[in-house]
Amino acid sequence: MFTKVLVLSASAGAGHVRAAEAVVRAIEEMGAAEEVRHVDALEYTNKLFRHLYSKAYVEMVNKAPELLGWLYDAFDTPWKNERRRLALDKLNTRPLVRMLKQYQPEVVICTHFLPAEIISWLKAKERITVPQAIVVTDFDVHAMWLCHHYEQYFVALDETRVHLENLGIPPEKITVSGIPIDPLFAQAKDKRSMRAKHGLDVERTTILLSAGGFGVGPVEHILQSLAGLQHPAQVVALCGRNDDLKLRVERLAAELSPGHALRIKAVGYTTEMDEFMSASDVLLGKPGGLTTSEALAKGLVFCVVNPIPGQEERNSDHLLEEGVAIRCNNLPALAYKIDRLLDDPARVETMKDNARRLARPHAAREIIGKLLALRQSDSG
Repeated sequence: MFTKVLVLSASAGAGHVRAAEAVVRAIEEMGAAEEVRHVDALEYTNKLFRHLYSKAYVEMVNKAPELLGWLYDAFDTPWKNERRRLALDKLNTRPLVRMLKQYQPEVVICTHFLPAEIISWLKAKERITVPQAIVVTDFDVHAMWLCHHYEQYFVALDETRVHLENLGIPPEKITVSGIPIDPLFAQAKDKRSMRAKHGLDVERTTILLSAGGFGVGPVEHILQSLAGLQHPAQVVALCGRNDDLKLRVERLAAELSPGHALRIKAVGYTTEMDEFMSASDVLLGKPGGLTTSEALAKGLVFCVVNPIPGQEERNSDHLLEEGVAIRCNNLPALAYKIDRLLDDPARVETMKDNARRLARPHAAREIIGKLLALRQSDSG
């Protein structure tokens, strides 16, 4: 058992924070620490730096995804840009360094590369000696995640493990755990009961349209494209914290005739994502690392639309390769593609089975179990 555990995330996109929360919950449920603290590393940086890291990220996702993809590829050369990045990080994260020294955790678990590389630098300078675990929150590992000073990497796939090994990370310092998600997603919940609870038709094929926690992306265009569906279906459109988008989606839903094959339900920010996934058959939208891992745990089929160039493109490739996804690159053909999928129930069932096979719903517990075992072996 640990005395103090510090979990560090960064609120650039919602996934890193959700992964950290899942780790904290696993620690609490397992009684693995007397005290655990989750900190958004960006709260310990200056205002300009915080804006660039979080707000600018969301702006690029929404307005310039091609730029985001270009940056992703440009910085994906192992070990190349680390000195430049570290100079920027050190300049802006002195409060984070102070907090680390004051709190004095026994282990730090990072679900974002920003705090991971700062801790690595502090360890290199022998300013701290705390063990560091790095939890990669996408299926692929980008060069930004690479550090010199760490005790353990946790990754989603065997392929990612091989990638890290070939970059020089010792095999014994890599654990294939999956991406940590809330333990709620491991709980089986009856599909029809969940549909009834949330005011959905219990018989209809249910499509969960995810716009991410910030409600970004061409949600209305997707819904307009789905209006051409021949199969009776209902769409649960998750609008996140974007209230204006929710109102626009509700207007679209009201415009559909009562006899239309499609029904639309707009949902704002929700803490019941596991129930909406339990109620659904297909996840439509962006394959972010956390959303993807949650949906796999629920055995959902994926229809990938508009993945963010870079990490989501790569996540998409893995889903297609594993036989759990279709991808639509042209929205006017979206209804056609989903209709063809629904024409083949056997294919849908096979894809659901593939999703469950790929799922790692207990990743958070595996991560904590491994860290406890490492601590015991070190002390023994």
